[in-house]
Amino acid sequence: MAPIHSCKDLGGLVQQARKLQNLTQRELAALSGVGVRFIVDLEKGKPTCSIDKALEVAGALGIKLITKFK
Repeated sequence: MAPIHSCKDLGGLVQQARKLQNLTQRELAALSGVGVRFIVDLEKGKPTCSIDKALEVAGALGIKLITKFK
């Protein structure tokens, strides 16, 4: 379990999970209902990516985001 502190962290996690599942960016885009350009931008950590779409992509990869309050 790794903490996510930035868009770049989330993008790196998405890319790592995609590669571990042997998916291309195009396949992941189709699986999660977003465009290939969005996957490219998300994996690069673009800070203006839509959180709704990012959560769809994460969910398609089986990534679960858990919150913790201090």
